[in-house]
Amino acid sequence: MRIMIVIANAYGMGGTIRTVFNLAEGLAARHQVEIVSLAQHRRTPFFTPPKDVTLTSLSPMDAEETGPPKRSLLDRWRERRYGGVIPLTEARRSHAVYAGEKVHALRVHLETSDADVVMGTRPGINLLVARWAPTRMLRIGQEHVHLDNHAPDVRSAIRRHYHGLDGLSVLTHADKRAYQDFLEIPPGWLATMPNALPSGNYPRSTQDNPIIAAAGRMAPTKQYPKLLEAFRAVAAAHPQWRLRIYGGGKRDEALREKITEAGLSNQVALMGRAKDLTGELAKASILAVSSRTEGFGMTIIEGFSVGVPVVSFDCPRGPREIIDHERNGLLVPHQDVDALAAGLLRLAEDRDERLRMAEEAAASAADYDISVITRRWEEFLEERRTAKGRGRAAAA
Repeated sequence: MRIMIVIANAYGMGGTIRTVFNLAEGLAARHQVEIVSLAQHRRTPFFTPPKDVTLTSLSPMDAEETGPPKRSLLDRWRERRYGGVIPLTEARRSHAVYAGEKVHALRVHLETSDADVVMGTRPGINLLVARWAPTRMLRIGQEHVHLDNHAPDVRSAIRRHYHGLDGLSVLTHADKRAYQDFLEIPPGWLATMPNALPSGNYPRSTQDNPIIAAAGRMAPTKQYPKLLEAFRAVAAAHPQWRLRIYGGGKRDEALREKITEAGLSNQVALMGRAKDLTGELAKASILAVSSRTEGFGMTIIEGFSVGVPVVSFDCPRGPREIIDHERNGLLVPHQDVDALAAGLLRLAEDRDERLRMAEEAAASAADYDISVITRRWEEFLEERRTAKGRGRAAAA
């Protein structure tokens, strides 16, 4: 099959980009794969594109996305003509992605491509694919956040227009139930597809380093201030332990101030963005997740891959479907900072317990191996292609 995956910006740093690259790598073993990026704000991608995958930018070298882009009269005309497909909330949130010339370029690319399958990777792109991808293509949407995270106008557009897709993937079983309740869909149209771990030989944590790691963009949903509060208990009881936070964003300085205010400057380090996150996680002995919500929890399975157990808030969706409490990590009551602190302390103080959970974590990572997830995707695409063929035959 010839497969096109459309993404907002393949040149940035984020969970969706990493997972799209991983999936493209797996599919490229037996298929022709193209990643199409609506936006491009740097010369080379932050993550290395997969081997044997074509990367196409529809707007080479945009200016750094610091504000709404300048729009020509032609851009404004295109936005009036094409931009109405995308809900206002989605358009405002990603104004540089959905500028008129980019959306127009995507429509042209879809109409002229010889792809057999096209996948969108967020609601706005899914809606464009549903409306404009030729019917000869298998049109698949991907959802990387759960339904409740979408604004009302986005949910309304999903309800009205996702029927133009031939199938949809979500990350968790909880997401699948939510979409089944929300949409009138035929059997087999919706599939749970966890994110995949890329191929490679992963290092293993020795469980000897007194390091707790956390990773993810500096965004409010990650709740790093609450993680700092929980870590204070570990730092007070065991001053040799350190917290390393990997990620980037505009809130670095605010978090640095909180670290200083908490008196943790010698024990907490903001490590910035890491291209080799699994290599960095292997230096740690515990992974902490303090998120308010998680679409899936890619960092958790990356921690598993290098034998690092996880202590996480039992937040909705992702972590509870990945972490088997007391086996490969600990799930603590959601938003209970004292419980998060107690979980971190428990593993910091018991190396034997960490070693036991580390072995189970490494074994759990096999469920997310790229070969396993790729096979699931191939089976889903074949099933949807067969169902589409039956629908055409019935209509004829």
